[in-house]
Amino acid sequence: MANSIKTVLLLGALTGLLMFIGGAIGGRGGIYIAFIFAVIMNFGSYWFSDKIVLRMYKAQEVSESSAPGLYDIVRNLAQKAGLPMPRVFVIPEETPNAFATGRNEKHAVVAVTEGIMRILNKEELEGVIAHELSHIKHKDMLIGSIAATIAGAISMLASMAQWAAIFGGGSSSSDDDDHGGIIGLIAMAIIAPIAATVIQMTISRSREYLADAGAAAITKNPYGLAAALEKLTRASQVVPMDAKPSTAHMFIVNPLSGKAFMNLFSTHPPLEERIARLRSMKPY
Repeated sequence: MANSIKTVLLLGALTGLLMFIGGAIGGRGGIYIAFIFAVIMNFGSYWFSDKIVLRMYKAQEVSESSAPGLYDIVRNLAQKAGLPMPRVFVIPEETPNAFATGRNEKHAVVAVTEGIMRILNKEELEGVIAHELSHIKHKDMLIGSIAATIAGAISMLASMAQWAAIFGGGSSSSDDDDHGGIIGLIAMAIIAPIAATVIQMTISRSREYLADAGAAAITKNPYGLAAALEKLTRASQVVPMDAKPSTAHMFIVNPLSGKAFMNLFSTHPPLEERIARLRSMKPY
């Protein structure tokens, strides 16, 4: 509940930042223009996310006959979560990881790597699959797309501010007010995208905590996912994944965690914190 409220507040903060930046730069018209462009840019990635990402990682769809164990786990947990059966894919990758995608519950996909099926036992794999199903149930793909759209609009407005400062600086008088306005525009162009990114990443981290808690509720066992995360932490360091930064937020364990320079800009919370929270829960 706390993470759900946090998400609403953060989306509100992101929207407020958009309104403030837009009003300062281009007024209401500037907001509309930037928002429309951001919607167009993000609509495709949201609507066709399953096809884009699955093709990117060469994922292959499996059936009950070709992968009975995995298929059975997904089906049982989807029933417990009250979800339609998602399509199941396997990624030909040794790094253990998993993700969920799709624009809604009826078009959802759960994908796991070959590596994750090799190192996890059934209880641990159930925790991972339940985490991904929790993302689907909580509509995290939609929430992430909304956050990306607003953040994208803010970045566009910041770019407008940068150009306004350049061209305004060349044609305006040199009194203190003009210099103050130019400096303000430059500061806005630098600070606004950073602030938007920090809020967007905070939303992503809060959804990971929510998905962990959701997985514990679906399986009635928080320790399975905790044990899985412990194994994934060690294995991902030994066998790093060649993942794209644009899709890193989708995986249960950040495939770029070794390259992250600040937790503030990370899509995932620290694994140690996630594991500690799960270990502190009581079995249902």
